[in-house]
Amino acid sequence: MTAAYQRILLKLSGEALMGDDAYGINRDVVSRIVGEIADVSRLGVQVGVVIGGGNIFRGMAGAASGMDRATADYMGMLATVMNAMALADAMRGAGLVARVQSALRIDQVVEPYVRGKAIRYLEDGRVLVFGAGTGNPFFTTDTAAALRGAEIGAQIVLKATKVDGVYSADPKLDPAAERFTRISFDEVISRDLRVMDATAFALCRDQKLPINVFSIFKPGALRRVVMGEDEGTLVYC
Repeated sequence: MTAAYQRILLKLSGEALMGDDAYGINRDVVSRIVGEIADVSRLGVQVGVVIGGGNIFRGMAGAASGMDRATADYMGMLATVMNAMALADAMRGAGLVARVQSALRIDQVVEPYVRGKAIRYLEDGRVLVFGAGTGNPFFTTDTAAALRGAEIGAQIVLKATKVDGVYSADPKLDPAAERFTRISFDEVISRDLRVMDATAFALCRDQKLPINVFSIFKPGALRRVVMGEDEGTLVYC
């Protein structure tokens, strides 16, 4: 079978890496996520990943209380670089060729983000992990995912969450909440559904870049999304 998408941008939250732990990186969870990524990479799909830093930085929330917002955001960016390095290391352990590019210059540790080199890495079959968000304070890693997805020519942004799609209401509070299989950008706006932050959502909409929201904790879900099966919720233009 042929994959529905040849180049994807996968957005992972930092919290996805900590499993049931209070903070930090759970190696078993990381290994399972890497296994899912390896599965789609071996289908010939080119994979870029944007990773958050909440598993590390939110553990320091008390220390950051009252801190200047820009300073706190830069600290959060550094946390995403740590996660990117851990994820890439686990990928190499699984037999993948992985590279990390950072929007902040930390040349002794990881490469700087260079769009042309990023695209060449993807074309060569390497999995590319983007760290440090956009490199600017006041922007979320959702926005970084939308931006990098547009820059590398990804066909879709895959937002991996704890919930298996976009619902008409909070499924934890409303048992009658309906999961949408497909929903348009305009309907998401009219229903005031929260798919990504407003900046990221607007960028995807303007660039006609579809989004699929799915649960990274469902085994095989990433592969099913990539194959175009009914998994999660597709937000389309």
